Amino acid sequence: MVFSSVIFLAYFLPVFLLVYNFLPHKFRNYWVLFASIVFYAWGAPKFIFVVAGTISVDFYIVKKIYHSSNEKLRKRLLSLSVVLKIGLLVYFKYVNFFIDNVNSLLAGFGMAEIHWMQVALPIGISFFIFQAVTYSIDVYRKVCPPLKNISNYLMYILLFPQLIAGPIVRYNTIADQINDRRKFETIDNKLLGLYRFVIGLSKKLLIANVLGAEADNVFSMSEIQLTTQAAWVGIMAYTFQIYFDFSGYSDMAIGLGRMMGFKLPENFNNPYISQSITEFWRRWHITLSQWMKDYLYIPLGGNRVKKNRMYFNLWLVFLLSGLWHGAAWNFVMWGAFHGFFLIIDKLFLLKFYEKIGKYPSISITFFITIIGWVIFRAESVEQIGFYMRALFTNKTNNLLFHQNDKFVWVLAFAFLFSFITLFKFGRKTEKYFFYREQLSNKQHLLMFTIALILFVLSYSSMVSSGFNPFIYFRF
Repeated sequence: MVFSSVIFLAYFLPVFLLVYNFLPHKFRNYWVLFASIVFYAWGAPKFIFVVAGTISVDFYIVKKIYHSSNEKLRKRLLSLSVVLKIGLLVYFKYVNFFIDNVNSLLAGFGMAEIHWMQVALPIGISFFIFQAVTYSIDVYRKVCPPLKNISNYLMYILLFPQLIAGPIVRYNTIADQINDRRKFETIDNKLLGLYRFVIGLSKKLLIANVLGAEADNVFSMSEIQLTTQAAWVGIMAYTFQIYFDFSGYSDMAIGLGRMMGFKLPENFNNPYISQSITEFWRRWHITLSQWMKDYLYIPLGGNRVKKNRMYFNLWLVFLLSGLWHGAAWNFVMWGAFHGFFLIIDKLFLLKFYEKIGKYPSISITFFITIIGWVIFRAESVEQIGFYMRALFTNKTNNLLFHQNDKFVWVLAFAFLFSFITLFKFGRKTEKYFFYREQLSNKQHLLMFTIALILFVLSYSSMVSSGFNPFIYFRF
């Protein structure tokens, strides 16, 4: 089930909110857990047992970690907990990739291939596994005590707003809200959550889907069909599609959480206005970047090691970050690409950016990001090669390439909304729509009216179109 679907918007969400708000507080977590299981099982009924079983076993392992005074035992149990979860991720997400590459190697030597039944990928596995890892490590570090009952732990991992595509919610940031969030369950919070949800829905349906259709059209072209004009249109469409798709999903997740009294972390902060790739990763998929930093980069030594080792660690972290996004060589290359630019940022590029100023730095960083998206979006290493050649060789053919007016206008709006916070009025507008904690009655009336209009437009767009992908759904 996805947020931008009739079944969710017309049935699941209204029923969930109606029951949730009429239930006594002590029963609300059970209702959230039940709804989250239904939400996940709707699209992956078989995998819910695998997920729930793994989480249940892990709950008791982590509980033992907390109550044990034997440090060696605690470390062994932590290792068991982490290996259990990462092992699940590796098996479901990467074993097909590994076997396929081994078979390619064997075929190259004229040897018999390994016969293997393809393993299906559970929806959103990368997100909830990383989230579960934070629980084990935070409890081991005694940042927070473990949850007292298994139902609350299951609810934390399976919480449907962020289950499929994040944000990655660390246990220590939400521990208190799992047990009691009555102070956040105010009318203001519920309404502000509703507005945020509708804004995210609009970003997804009114912008990302329109751009995505054009991006898919271009990236489906063969090398012969692809011209320089088409290549630039396609990658610009995808550059804004992935931002509005993913940030729109995050907005919806944050809004839904707020309606339930949860304060989920922000996941995007205008990444395309970044003045370096280093800054880009402080603004793009923020919860993943912070997870990689705190649970991988710093344990590897962080900035405390020698420079050469630090650069290697940084590159390794982003190589793994690329692999986290998908089991394919283009994702590995994308991670290595960003890792390379993070290293040269530290070596000399940040100093160069300081000399040339703000807007040239933004332009260069945006260009680097666009090239990275070619690697990310391509279906094969071969396509990366011919797509790059089309971008930079003034390639033409006799085929007519034309964009409809709707696409052109939506692309223009996407560009405007992505860079509007470079200006003071843009920052004020963003604060008003995204980061207000309270509104007056008049402001609520205005926001409700805007949200209603956007919802009607979004719903109409959804039911009239069969094109409704979620880019990060497969991760």
